[in-house]
Amino acid sequence: MKKFMKISAVILAGVLSLGTFVGCGKQDSNVIVMGTNPTFPPFEDIQGDEIVGFDVEISKLVAEKLGKELKIEDMEFGQLLGAASSGKIDFIAAGMTATEDRAKQVDFSVPYFESKQVIIVAEDNDSITQAEDLEGKKVGVQLGTTGDLFVSGYESDAGATIDVVQFDKGAMAVADLSIGKIDAVVLDEEPAKKIVANYKGVKLVEAPFIEEVYAIAVKKGNAELLNTINEVLNEIQKNGTYDALYAEYFGVTE
Repeated sequence: MKKFMKISAVILAGVLSLGTFVGCGKQDSNVIVMGTNPTFPPFEDIQGDEIVGFDVEISKLVAEKLGKELKIEDMEFGQLLGAASSGKIDFIAAGMTATEDRAKQVDFSVPYFESKQVIIVAEDNDSITQAEDLEGKKVGVQLGTTGDLFVSGYESDAGATIDVVQFDKGAMAVADLSIGKIDAVVLDEEPAKKIVANYKGVKLVEAPFIEEVYAIAVKKGNAELLNTINEVLNEIQKNGTYDALYAEYFGVTE
């Protein structure tokens, strides 16, 4: 898996929209607020009373670059876009896929991670080996994620659909799968690996699909903050910091 995307003009045209700077509207100018949903390890997770993860480490570097204190807002994934658009948070770092639809609501940074969706099934299930095998099955997804969008919008040429069961957390979906309440789960690859490791009787299907890239999102028009985030992402790729964080959180290097 490539751990960092080289950005092309085509990708930039699809997900970036730089406008004039708009202030984030925070009363405390010494604080920068990151919005996230810490149910997505290793990108963001809760350990004790602290939110930690790959995205958090990158966000700390953004705050450091700005000379500000990082504050993290824990919220449901589906609330993040609205929170950024309204100025409740300054930016989103939540393993968020940069899509054209989302780019209508926020401005995205350059991509910083390449991922894909995967299917999780019971260990003894050999009947689901690809996306088409989900037709007519009861499939769990995390609400508002790329997996949710794909499964909820799926319809075959013959009109077959998928019975979607939405969960607030991916781990909740896998828990239901492990006791036979649903047939499969569709999640992002890295969080899926972490979650599956904690449950007996489930496995990843070796047929990943829907390749995607993650990016950091800001309120539309906040070009100053977006430029700073892009600078940090480019700097850490060049100086080895990205490689070190990647090895720490994913256990491998390219």
